[in-house]
Amino acid sequence: MRAPKEQTGRVTGRRIAGSVAGVAALAGLAGLAWAARGVPAALGGRLAGARAERAARSPQFHDGTFHNRASTRTAPVPDSNLFREMIFGKQQRRPTGAVPLVRPTPAPDVDRARELNLVWYGHASTLIEIEGRRVLLDPVWSDRCSPSDAVGPRRLHEPPVRLDELPQLDAILISHDHYDHLDMATVRELTARQSAPFLVPLGVGAHLDRWGVPAHRVIELDWSQTHRVADLEITCTAAQHFSGRGLRRNGTLWSSWVVAGRQRKVYYTGDSGYFDGYAEIGAAHGPFDATLVQIGAYDRAWPGIHMFPEEAVAAHLDLRGGLFVPVHWATFNLALHDWSEPVDRLWAEAKARDVRLAVPRPGERVVVDDPPPVDGWWQAVA
Repeated sequence: MRAPKEQTGRVTGRRIAGSVAGVAALAGLAGLAWAARGVPAALGGRLAGARAERAARSPQFHDGTFHNRASTRTAPVPDSNLFREMIFGKQQRRPTGAVPLVRPTPAPDVDRARELNLVWYGHASTLIEIEGRRVLLDPVWSDRCSPSDAVGPRRLHEPPVRLDELPQLDAILISHDHYDHLDMATVRELTARQSAPFLVPLGVGAHLDRWGVPAHRVIELDWSQTHRVADLEITCTAAQHFSGRGLRRNGTLWSSWVVAGRQRKVYYTGDSGYFDGYAEIGAAHGPFDATLVQIGAYDRAWPGIHMFPEEAVAAHLDLRGGLFVPVHWATFNLALHDWSEPVDRLWAEAKARDVRLAVPRPGERVVVDDPPPVDGWWQAVA
């Protein structure tokens, strides 16, 4: 007995629908697999063996993880307004036009003993040209700051130079292991193209090991420890932040850095909330010719781990800084504020507190002894 045509049609329809759903599911799985390619390696390594034993001896390490000096909330404070802003907020979180880039020219020919220039490449990635030496901070050249090259925060502008256009480096400094400061692809390319050592906070070397950086090129330091590179003394100093590249937090240390030559000296905050450690660092290592200070990705929901611009100025003064050069803005969209709000607030506060300020375009060299005037270049694309 044959099934009625209507019933046959329903069966056929269900089969087609099932096939379509199956294809969609397979496509979804394929998409997830594509997005997840390379993710396990990007997550990095874990503390083990001698590295774990050394971490356990650190004053910053107890109960199996690293800690700030003061109790600090590192997860966002639950706030209904925060979620409302995420969904319905009208913030201008991307520039309206192209962020202007500058192709760096050769460093000016000056007395090597007095040389001090800064080239900001975007976000926190900065080249310090100091007394003939070259130190690169937190290099991130990838399109996204994420374990995946398919999802995650994407750059608002291209890097102003390629990695193969960088000068020969003397040291590469990493402040902590978050993806916007430590990038696997960039590390691997720098390992192949450069011979400079990587100076990192305790535990971060586990990531570099997994990515193929030779052990002799990895220098791990605790807060207040110094390592000499050529004519420079590079000191790992405190910060108030956290770490983690996966589900586990604070398995590696975070830091700020002091880069000191015979006559010139620079301080880099890394990522940090405002804390009394800045006054201590200023007393122990200052004054500084220049400070590179994080100004973006702040929010009232996480006040202890990223400084507001006004706090950044206070930190600069605590540090006894000379020229203030802002970093950690304009490149990745990592918070809810307007993309240009950090530098607008910074400029106003610097004027109010009589702080010397330079705000370079990505790739623009700042000669610390003769910085360019602040011209509000970002406002044209805000």
